[in-house]
Formats: sequence, C-alpha cells, structure tokens
Amino acid sequence: MGIFGKRNAPAFASAPIQAAAGAASQVGAFLSYQVGTAEERALSLPTISRARDLMASVVGSLDLRSYTLEWDGERYEKVYVPGESWFTRPDPRVTRNFFMANIFSDLFFYGRAFAYVTARYSTGFPSAMTWLPQGNISTEDQAGPQWFGPSDQITFNGMELPTENVIQFYSPIQGVVYMGARAIDIALRLDVAAKRFASNEIAAGYLQQVSGEPLDADDLADLASAWATARQTNAIGALNEAVKFVEFSSDPSKLQLTEARQFASLQLANVANVPPYLVGAPTGSTFTYQNAQQARQDLVLFGAMPYLRAIEETLSGDNVLPRGRHVEFDLEDLMGTTDLSDLTPVEDSPSA
Repeated sequence: MGIFGKRNAPAFASAPIQAAAGAASQVGAFLSYQVGTAEERALSLPTISRARDLMASVVGSLDLRSYTLEWDGERYEKVYVPGESWFTRPDPRVTRNFFMANIFSDLFFYGRAFAYVTARYSTGFPSAMTWLPQGNISTEDQAGPQWFGPSDQITFNGMELPTENVIQFYSPIQGVVYMGARAIDIALRLDVAAKRFASNEIAAGYLQQVSGEPLDADDLADLASAWATARQTNAIGALNEAVKFVEFSSDPSKLQLTEARQFASLQLANVANVPPYLVGAPTGSTFTYQNAQQARQDLVLFGAMPYLRAIEETLSGDNVLPRGRHVEFDLEDLMGTTDLSDLTPVEDSPSA
C-alpha cells in the first residue's frame, strides 16, 4: 500500500499554488465535455463495453505508491518513500477512481490521454490535475490515428492549451477505435440485422397472391405494410382465398445471425486484448481458469498491463516528479504477488 501520511511528507511537498487559467479557462467546465462518436459506437457493443469496464475497474481501484532505486552492488532495489497528496486524489473535484478510469479509457480507445495541471507546489511540480476528454481535444501537429510522441499544439474546445501544463499519456497499443474499426463496423451491422429480425412479432415471411386480378407493385406494398402493422397489435390475421402467407424456411438462429455474431464477439475480444472467456466470447482455447484470482491475473496480464505501465511511466516523468522518483500501481492485493513472473495461465484439456 502507498504511504500518504502528512507527518512524513517530503520537503518538496510544500503548499500548492494555483496554475493560471489563461487559455485553459474551459478546463473543468464539465458541461462542455463530450464523448467521441467513434467511442460511442464502440461502447454500444457489449463485448467492447465489458472489456473496457473490466479493465477500467482494475485501473481505477489500484493504489499508487512511490519509490526510488538504490544499487546494492548487484542490482537496483526499490526503496519506497512517502507519496504525494495527489496519489489519493489527483483531481480534488472527483474521485481517483473516476480520474484513473477515464485516463485508461482514453488510452484504450484512442491510444493517448491528457491531464491538465491545475495546481503546483512551490517547487513547480504538480499538486493537482484534471482529466481532459479526447472528445474535446485536437492536436494540430498530429492528426493520428497513430501517435509518435507528445504534441506541441494542443487545443481544447478550440482553445490552445499551454503544453507545459498538459501531462500526455501514450499507450504502446494503437487505440481500439482505430485498429478495430473494421471489426467494430461488422459487429454493429450484424447487431442491426439481428434487431431487424427481432422486431418481427411473428415469423418472417411474405404474402403471395394466388388468384384474382394481379396486383401492381403499389398495391402489393400497401398489402404487406398493412399486414405488418396489424401483426404489431394482433397476432391473429385473416386473408381471403386470393392471398396466402408463406413463412421463410430460415430457422431463428440464422435469422438472428447467431454464429456470425459470436465470431464477431471473439474478434472484438481480440481487438480489446482480453481473454475471450472474460467477456463471454466463445473460444476453443486449451486454457482453463481455475478461480477468481486466476481470472484477475489474466485480465491484468493480457489486458490492462500495457495501460498500467503507460500511466506509471508517464507519472514518473521529470515533469511530474523530481528526478529519481518513480510511481507504480500497488498490484499485490489484486494479484496475490508482486513478482509478475509467477503469473502464468493454467493449461488444461481443450474446452468444449
């Protein structure tokens, strides 16, 4: 666990001084914050939403702790030191869970995230910061979707921000809305198709005229529309001898595109880099998972770890902490160990 006592606070943790607003006057104006369209589309898919929520819950629930490195003659050893006040609440207006979960979410969807320094210690290091949503951010010098380094031209709600007050987080993994764009689009199209068939009150089929004077296209369209409208309020219909109802031969599983949607779910799990079983996607993997602790380990190792490391290393930068100080998430309670080499999936017989 991190150490956050005031009596042991380091000398540089002096009283904070408020950062100047200037062009950042809209920072913290939550009513103007918005979610990007691509992110909304991705979150409408249960597999992506589940993967995001699982990893966000991990990132948001972990404590931060600080350490320095000391050489013992053979290797560097971590020496834990008192942390900063912002370790428990980076943004005084919201919880740490909210702040960290949204930083992760932007890394997950877009491959980068931003926080704005709202207050500093007298030493110049940040004492408070707030999350900036990607939906309000644009970078004039980097159009994306791949980012190759920090931006020097950041605008928020159309207003340029002083980059020295912006903490820029970059993921080693390209954002899901970019690298998974095709998989997301396919899954959305399949969901729309399934919804269309699910909206039918009776079995899908067609009306066929079998006698009498042939109806033209307009009359046939009106007949079909009236039949469909009537079925929405009454399951029992009536037709004369000139028209009969013919049910399509497709079975419900084909109409609901079950197999295609299951495959799309598996592909989305791959895009999100989480084990399929965690998001309910079908898999023929030879791995079985014995308990909740193993499931947590798999979630962190295969899904959340790159984002955890990206956040740790960003917050360990010289623009956030004095040189030689480092930040890490406390994984011991969650993982049951601090040595990640101990964490391996359990191999067993193939699943059905």
